[in-house]
Amino acid sequence: MLAPAGPMAQAIAEMAWVLIAGGALVFCAVMAALVWALRRKRGALKADDGRAASVWWIVGGGFVVPVCVLTALLVYTAWRTNALTPARMPQEPVVSVTAHSWWWEVRWRDPAAGIDIALANEIHLPAGHAVTIGLNSADVIHSFWVPALAGKVDMLPGRVHQLRLQADRPGIHRGQCAEFCGEQHARMALHVVVHAPEDFERWLQAQNQPAEPPREPVAQRGAQVFVEQRCTACHTLRGLGPVASIGPDLTHVGSRLYLGAGTLPMSAASLREWIANPQHSKPGARMPSYERLDDEALSALAAFLAQLR
Repeated sequence: MLAPAGPMAQAIAEMAWVLIAGGALVFCAVMAALVWALRRKRGALKADDGRAASVWWIVGGGFVVPVCVLTALLVYTAWRTNALTPARMPQEPVVSVTAHSWWWEVRWRDPAAGIDIALANEIHLPAGHAVTIGLNSADVIHSFWVPALAGKVDMLPGRVHQLRLQADRPGIHRGQCAEFCGEQHARMALHVVVHAPEDFERWLQAQNQPAEPPREPVAQRGAQVFVEQRCTACHTLRGLGPVASIGPDLTHVGSRLYLGAGTLPMSAASLREWIANPQHSKPGARMPSYERLDDEALSALAAFLAQLR
């Protein structure tokens, strides 16, 4: 919040500092009045002067000053809030984010380019370009919040709220569910990855491709285990199996930064740990454990998923 990386976050930070400064000035004024009142000699004022002073403090301090200050802040915030809801341009792509317990389903759609890809727990953006985010929930109330880029927006089942994100420069920004949503609310993170425009185009074209068939024997064995264990009942591998929507799309899972919505850093070892016992890392997660698999099958399955980039 103190290091805004986009125009919407900069507007929020500016308003926050104005309100903090205004609150500090009011606090100092009240403390000065308190000191003055405590230091005033008793009986120094005549009765009539005392009544006049009391009326002045009541009318001035209790009505005139609050009305002036609050009116000024109302006008300022109403004007500055316009920067938070700029109109969407027709050519802008739309990213839909659906909150689940406890992960984020992300779909990037660009009808003009014929692109429709599914991700999990990551939003990728080109630096310097605004993108409209459509926010909804599949189960309970969640809340989308990336402090460095925008304010938080609640995600309600059956409704779609819109938010525009724009980052000024490449980088990675952590987001978090900001509405208590159940057992693993604290481990429901997402990351906004901002690319240089040319790097973003390369990433987008790579993500739009189907899953690459495994070439190494170990990965081929892992693909066999993936089918034998009926992982396709919950997860989609575009180009290598049926479409499923219960769990995250795994078409390019190896290219992601984390597993389990920010719970584990992406690696073959983390994949193996997650597959064997997701409840150890994220109790309450909807994915079952596969500790019944032998070491060879677990390692092969992890190697297969890790090469899906």
